[in-house]
Formats: sequence, C-alpha cells, structure tokens
Amino acid sequence: MRRDDKVAIAGDGQVTLGETVVKHTARKIRRLWNDRVLAGFAGSTGDALSLFSRFETKLEQFNGNLSRAAVELAKDWRTDRALRHLEALLIVADDKKTFLLSGNGDVLEPDEGIAAIGSGGPVAAAAAQALMQHTQFTAREIATQAMGIAAKQCIYTNENLSIEEL
Repeated sequence: MRRDDKVAIAGDGQVTLGETVVKHTARKIRRLWNDRVLAGFAGSTGDALSLFSRFETKLEQFNGNLSRAAVELAKDWRTDRALRHLEALLIVADDKKTFLLSGNGDVLEPDEGIAAIGSGGPVAAAAAQALMQHTQFTAREIATQAMGIAAKQCIYTNENLSIEEL
C-alpha cells in the first residue's frame, strides 16, 4: 500500500499445510538492503526464504536499484532450472516503487500503489481500494484494515499481522 510518500506492507501470520494451520505467527515480511527495501511473500515458506536471499544478493549487486534487482531476479527465476520450480510470489518496495514478482517472469508495478498476493490477496486489494478512495487513512492504516477484512473472509488468512513501513 502506498500513500502520501509512505509505503506499508502487511502480512498475516498463518502458514498452512494443506488444510491444516501449522503456524499462526509467521513473519512474511522482511527489511532488506540496509532497511531501505521491504519484501513480503505468499506461497511456500522455504521457497520464499530462498527468493529473499537471492533478491537481497541482486540488490547488493545493483547497489539497491530496486527496478534492476527485480528484473534480474525475475529473469533468473524464470530461466534457472532450480528456481523455476519455486512456488511463491513476492512484493518488493522501496521509497519510490513497488513491484509484484512471480516465477513466470512477471515484474508488475501496481496501479494506484496497491498490490496484494496470497489467498486473501483479492479481498485485501478490494478493501484497500475502497479505503484509499473513501478515507484519509495512512498507508499503514489501510494495509492494516485491508488485511483485517481479508482475515474475516479468507480461511487461509489470519489477523496476526506484521507490518513494515518506509
């Protein structure tokens, strides 16, 4: 969520294995590259942690250039034999840009500063869109409220939120 020169990423804490909740308090958001970049994931936890590590290496390689690091990770993710099988999605953001990254090679910059991934993503995105249009909430407040709404609708999303903001 982006608003008024701020960006906030919120993630729930639920990890499921099939239809069973195995963890309620996971941290799906990380601060990277000297705390100047936020990254959040949905999907396989192990795969996402591997992608965080590779993305941070790309950030270091390109001196914190988020756009370049995102494109290069997406290229590797799509073409590398081992990476190609990773099942996760990433949202990455710095103080200026936000991108959604996928293993299909997608590097998408969302319209209106709203990006959402995971099973509760469509509900969270719709809630954030409505809150953006009809309130003066901050980016952090919108992210928090949107995730709360998603948690009430999606059985794979809970209200144990972690939020990071730049």
